[in-house]
Amino acid sequence: MKHTTPRHVIFGSGAVGTAIAEALVRRGESVRIVNRSGRADVPDGVEVAAGDAADPAFTTAVAAGAAVVYQALNPPYHRWLQEFPALQAGVLAAAEAAGARMVSMDNVYSYGPPGGRPFTEETPDAATTRKGRLRGGMAQDLLAAHEAGRVEVAIGRASDYFGPRGGAQSNLGDLVFPALLAGRTATVLGDPDQPHTYTFIPDIGESLALLGSHPDAPGRIWHLPNDPHTRTTRELVDLAHRATGRPGSARLRRMPTLALYALGTVNRTVRELIEMRYEFAEPFIVDSSLIRDRLGAVATPLEEALQQTAAAYRTRT
Repeated sequence: MKHTTPRHVIFGSGAVGTAIAEALVRRGESVRIVNRSGRADVPDGVEVAAGDAADPAFTTAVAAGAAVVYQALNPPYHRWLQEFPALQAGVLAAAEAAGARMVSMDNVYSYGPPGGRPFTEETPDAATTRKGRLRGGMAQDLLAAHEAGRVEVAIGRASDYFGPRGGAQSNLGDLVFPALLAGRTATVLGDPDQPHTYTFIPDIGESLALLGSHPDAPGRIWHLPNDPHTRTTRELVDLAHRATGRPGSARLRRMPTLALYALGTVNRTVRELIEMRYEFAEPFIVDSSLIRDRLGAVATPLEEALQQTAAAYRTRT
């Protein structure tokens, strides 16, 4: 670790943490990524440091002198309740000690089922799941720290994400693109004919970097930019199919509920997904007009985003 800390310290080197780093490097900023191993596929010039983000002594040391600290951690899905609170507390301690702004990556689990209405930043928390209640409480803890004057906080919420490095956690990820590229049937969770908002991973990175610098960002939750024309999952898979260069419509199947339960008996991540099935049972629309109108952040058009995602999967294959 260098004695001079980069201006931006990102905790987490997954899809979102890497996207933030890429966005910051494009801005000419100095960046350090922190993870457990000290190894990550990062842009040139980005430092990687190893340590436990749940240890406030470590996080305070590794972020000393930073101007902006980002929480982009993602513990194993089945370990959220056990690990996430301490990880967030470690990052918060680092930001507070450094006098840095803290930007936190969040999702929309805390709202609960949509009940026929789009989600906005004013939607109250009404989570019906353990993970939703957890994320809602974590966001409120950060906003309370901001209100108390301890640290500047900006929270960015994304819907289900997709894009390069989306992997198995994306409904438009490993069960879709490799199958489409091979001419096979793609598989999705839930009802593919319900409108569903998906957030492009590079847009998440760009927008969280924006929240780290914009003077009007702190003190609230922002929905990260989504295409305002919400499509169904089936429509998106068809667009992805065309992005792979194949003619016609994609072959698509939904994972049967019984199969989900059966797989959950041997796969802990799938078992944890079962309580989130409501997301795909009715229209699930996340309104991101606030960040567009106030901060100028816009989403990559879905056709272009899916082309980039297909290209990334093609290269990986």
